[in-house]
Amino acid sequence: MSLKARAEPSHAQPEALMTAKLRLPASMQTFLAFDYGLKRTGVASGNILTRTASPQATIAAEGMARFPHIQARIEAWQPDALVVGIPFHPDGASHDNTLRAQKFARQLRGRFGLQVFEVDERYSTTEALAGGARDADAASACIILEQFLRSLPHE
Repeated sequence: MSLKARAEPSHAQPEALMTAKLRLPASMQTFLAFDYGLKRTGVASGNILTRTASPQATIAAEGMARFPHIQARIEAWQPDALVVGIPFHPDGASHDNTLRAQKFARQLRGRFGLQVFEVDERYSTTEALAGGARDADAASACIILEQFLRSLPHE
């Protein structure tokens, strides 16, 4: 799984995503991450201090019905920013779910006014299943968030 994160919306291929270490404002400490899926969205919370993530209950809702659940999580956790896993084919090509996840990231940005970081999440579900995860969606969201947190410089 390669690390690629970006903060600005784009329809770019993964090679156009920023790969350099991100520098965040000191005020950005806590994050919620999402592993977007058509029927389920995995959720994880984490912070810069520990650079670890904890799985949260997966949201089992489709389409616009998922947003009230996400709003409740944001209100409960008060994250400084959000992280969304963006899937690509192994060769880096985008596919239908790439575009869906990017649209989801844009919707989060627009609805909640928080900065949204996109992370290349190739193989996160495979890794979660290989690790014996009971909830592969939430475990995948943890992997995505920990990958993002590891990309941040140690201050």
